[in-house]
Amino acid sequence: MTENTRVVVIGGGYSGVMAANRLTQRTDVAVTLINPRPDFVERIRLHQLVGGSNDAVVEFGEVLAAGIHLVVDSVTRIEASDRSVTLATGGTLAYDYLIYAVGSASADRGVPGAAEFAYPIASWEQAERLRGAIDVASATAALTVVGAGPTGIETASELAELGHPVTLVCGAVLGPYLHPRGRGSVAKRLARLGVTVLEGPGSTVTGVRRDAVELSDGRELSSAITIWTAGFGVPELAVRSGLTTDALGRLLTDETLTSIDDVRIVAAGDSAAPSELPFRMSCQAAGPLGAHAADTVLARITGAQAAPIELGFAGECISLGRGAGIFQFAHRNDAATKVYLGGRPAARLKELVCRSTVNQLTREARKPGYLSWGWSKDAKRQLLLQSKSNGAPTAAERVA
Repeated sequence: MTENTRVVVIGGGYSGVMAANRLTQRTDVAVTLINPRPDFVERIRLHQLVGGSNDAVVEFGEVLAAGIHLVVDSVTRIEASDRSVTLATGGTLAYDYLIYAVGSASADRGVPGAAEFAYPIASWEQAERLRGAIDVASATAALTVVGAGPTGIETASELAELGHPVTLVCGAVLGPYLHPRGRGSVAKRLARLGVTVLEGPGSTVTGVRRDAVELSDGRELSSAITIWTAGFGVPELAVRSGLTTDALGRLLTDETLTSIDDVRIVAAGDSAAPSELPFRMSCQAAGPLGAHAADTVLARITGAQAAPIELGFAGECISLGRGAGIFQFAHRNDAATKVYLGGRPAARLKELVCRSTVNQLTREARKPGYLSWGWSKDAKRQLLLQSKSNGAPTAAERVA
């Protein structure tokens, strides 16, 4: 009797759940998903949790295929040599293949006081903690949001729409991804909401105190609650486990998403750095990357050649409170165009994106192999890869 192939997926976010569901195409694959929470978190709704308009949680039973073994725990180390993972609560789990989908978070980059006094919101627990702090604060308490990417803009908008005085500290420019035309639209909406936007030289936060933030030009801003959305970081699990990573700790892989160290380890989502050209942090990339990681593992199980990832982008969608938003259209290589959709139609589109992202997981759970993204190929990535190529063999060409 042939034993099932054991696949362990670390991380129950968009990529991890997509990968786990897609693996159930084969009945001889035993899938275990390890996640520190018993529920699926809609990370793209965490600003709504902070504002009280959504709990940002979906039961795993709604998005996870039947038969997947859910382990509510964290992994402290990957032992690639004996194909096992060590759990925080003790014990180990063995695997034949591992999918590394641990996600990402903001990063304070050592700014003095940020770790002690600022509130990050990259996880459900962090967002809930921030919501509690805002609930007990005075309605006139000054709120400062550090970081002007999508999370910062959405959080500032959500809180300002509730009547809180909000300052958004950009560090450089408002919405770095946006085309100047789209950026101007966002700036106007923030102004209507009463958000004070600080950008340009001198607007980098250099220190955080309990009741203030310090800027690089010497200014001090009163801040009863400082919300940290700036920077990018990933868990240190790969580094702790002796696997090769990029400078930010993302697992280095080839274009099949296979670790350059071990053909039995495949990465997905924000924690993957294929060919040192990682895709932008987004749910737009997370689903396809999770699906492709599963496809790579399934190919290995059958002895087929694993395919390289081919993924392009459509743009970036940002909510600006409950009544407005912006969809910034982009070229397939993720460069913003002059075209954007704003106002209430963009708010409806953002809500549709949030719903459809969960629906994708549900459909994949019911019909594994459902997701397809071939329409969104980025031809320019191939040119970048060719310029980086040094003739080294990919992990897919190495023998397990």
